[in-house]
Amino acid sequence: MTTLRQLVKDRKLYSVKDSNTVLEAARYMMEYNIGAVPVLRDGDLAGILSERDIMNRVVAAGRTPGTTAVSEVMTPNPRAVAADETIDECLFIMREFGFRHLPVVDGKDLKGVVSLRDVLMHQSAELQRETRRAAS
Repeated sequence: MTTLRQLVKDRKLYSVKDSNTVLEAARYMMEYNIGAVPVLRDGDLAGILSERDIMNRVVAAGRTPGTTAVSEVMTPNPRAVAADETIDECLFIMREFGFRHLPVVDGKDLKGVVSLRDVLMHQSAELQRETRRAAS
């Protein structure tokens, strides 16, 4: 079984600080084409900020992105998954709790973020490999 460590091992780790403004975070997310970003406070995982957080807690609420701190609108203390968890376990957590993004940690060290799309794409590739094996 593939672990989350294997899934995120070759990826660049993206994050923002809780003191960044939402505007800075949104531009960062746009630049790197990411839908959610871990939020760090003194190097530790403090939250996660998603496009949905920005829409619901900033735009729809009429807040000013350039003066609103990420810490004010992030989802604090996000559920994280251990790097040694399997893809199947990650999918179960996402489905059970309705998460689209989960931080991946090794102890207290942030290793990356896995999205529902990442998990489904991996499972799809696995299914294709199994189908090819069965056909040959």
